Amino acid sequence: MATSASNPTYTPPAKTEGPFGTQGQQPGTGLNAPREGEVAKRIERTTSQVPSDTFLWAALGAVGASLLLRTARQKNASLFIGQWVSPLLLFGVYNKLVKLGGSDRFNR
Repeated sequence: MATSASNPTYTPPAKTEGPFGTQGQQPGTGLNAPREGEVAKRIERTTSQVPSDTFLWAALGAVGASLLLRTARQKNASLFIGQWVSPLLLFGVYNKLVKLGGSDRFNR
């Protein structure tokens, strides 16, 4: 293998991503380092202050409200409130992910 000492015109190969990405590299040092926008940072900062179980209780409340509306024979209202359960649980998952590894982990 030629080195710069034995060959003055030798230039080492450029570092590129391997077949499995940029394993072992520091965050934000790759060629396509992702950057979070200010809006995303603000949303993550705000949602990380909400307790994680808030979304679980809200989803359970939506289930209960939907059940009560269904027993009161208000089918359309029951279906409308019942559809809130999945988004509320997804917000809870997002909240937990932000707390565990949001974009601010690189900025700390």
